[in-house]
Amino acid sequence: MNLTLKIWRQKGPQDKGRMVDYKVTDISEHMSFLEMMDVLNEGLVAKNEEPVAFDHDCREGICGACSLHINGEPHGPDRGITTCQLHMRMFNDGDTIHIEPWRAKAFPVIKDLVVDRTAFERIQQAGAYISVNTSGNTQDANSIPIPKKDADLSMDAAACIGCGACVASCKNSSAMLFVGAKVSQFALLPQGRVEAKERVMNMVKQMDEEGFGNCTNTGACEVECPKGISLENIARMNREYLKASI
Repeated sequence: MNLTLKIWRQKGPQDKGRMVDYKVTDISEHMSFLEMMDVLNEGLVAKNEEPVAFDHDCREGICGACSLHINGEPHGPDRGITTCQLHMRMFNDGDTIHIEPWRAKAFPVIKDLVVDRTAFERIQQAGAYISVNTSGNTQDANSIPIPKKDADLSMDAAACIGCGACVASCKNSSAMLFVGAKVSQFALLPQGRVEAKERVMNMVKQMDEEGFGNCTNTGACEVECPKGISLENIARMNREYLKASI
């Protein structure tokens, strides 16, 4: 395939970015999207031009680093996948592809397509953990009875990889699906109930301080989430917050 790429280029956080056009040729439909970006960068380096900066790590759909806005959709036109799992067979010869970074106040651009997502880390540091010291007094997990439904729902919430697609797809740049998943992950288990009140209050407070918007139940976050995190987690977080507030 021969493609035209319109890519956001921005030298640094304080610079004014712009869209730049690039041509790539002989792209195989079997390539992943990031492999196509590698081909582009190899060509740019060969011409002594600055390669396009973009995030990636595992390239297996696990780390969530490959956060790209492709033709107006987080992670591109496919469903239930991250950008590294998107293949070029989803596009046609001669297509023009628009590639941008996540657009959210809480995710400032570092360079080109790379954004600063440490806001998510600060939210997790505010409460997404169990702090009890079990050293020397550990229990076998199987000795604590947990209903299978609760265990399954907790595991579903824990599948969140923190990529930020929920924020990028939301008209309000809300992080409530992410925070809801992290709260639900612990709220459904007895080990997480001890600190449930402090957890939800602290995480929601940090989310607001980071500048994320509120949820208006549009549902775009669930649609674009590569792990299919359910909106039910937002509802559970709201219930947990209400109980903690009372």
